[in-house]
Amino acid sequence: MNKGIFQVASIVFAALLSPENLHAQSCGGLLTPCAVEGGTYHVLFPETPEPAGIVMHLHGGGSTGGGMLNSDLASEALSRGYVFVAPNGEHPEARWTKDWSVRADSMKFERDDAAFLSTVLADVQNKTDLAEAPLLLSGFSRGGSMVWDMACWQPDFADAYAALAGALWEQLPDRCAEPVYLFHTHGWTDRVVPLEGRSFFDGTVVQGDVWASLKVLRETNGCKNRQPDSNTFEGELWLRHWTDCDAGRIDLMLHKGGHSAPDGWAARVMNWFEELERG
Repeated sequence: MNKGIFQVASIVFAALLSPENLHAQSCGGLLTPCAVEGGTYHVLFPETPEPAGIVMHLHGGGSTGGGMLNSDLASEALSRGYVFVAPNGEHPEARWTKDWSVRADSMKFERDDAAFLSTVLADVQNKTDLAEAPLLLSGFSRGGSMVWDMACWQPDFADAYAALAGALWEQLPDRCAEPVYLFHTHGWTDRVVPLEGRSFFDGTVVQGDVWASLKVLRETNGCKNRQPDSNTFEGELWLRHWTDCDAGRIDLMLHKGGHSAPDGWAARVMNWFEELERG
């Protein structure tokens, strides 16, 4: 992680969790998550009286929404005037308790997280009067896979999707419900979620192949060609862009690292989202 960005994030985080801000905010801070039907979430508000929109981020397996409050993405979203929302993936009866109900063979969960995220969003919108504001749904690892699930099966949930180190799990659908705008980021040397996926529990649960997930979405979006219409290289980043589609758009960013975000990921994703909103 870039040290300078981390320091800025820490300063913003500390300011937003100051007694004055927590007093004005009835819930959502690190120690006071907001409760809704089915679970809890954290939320931070920007200083601007009229927020630009909402960024909802889904943590990785084993983590919490509270742990995302001092992330680079939280800092970047807040500095641009967005409300930052971090739900908690909670499944006490599941094999992995801090997780998301990603669609996968032989995995059962007691909570429907697609419905839960909709409940969280409705609660935030009621608190902020942002029902018509742009929404970006992002996530890391299992949270990234949940982003793919929402993009594929509930595409109207957000205006755009940004998945980091997580894609669809098997069995993959032949097509998604509707075209979407999606920015996928993955580490070339990721061994936790390899680009080709891996299996668990004697092959009964299998991470989907990222390339296969992209193929499903290309066909759903009606992209003209299998190959991207443009490629760019920026230092240690390799980018592929599918913009010649009937609807939606797909951007893929690969980096040389492992199961992590490359430096500058948060700013790049927010730039991408705001460029989409500007049309």
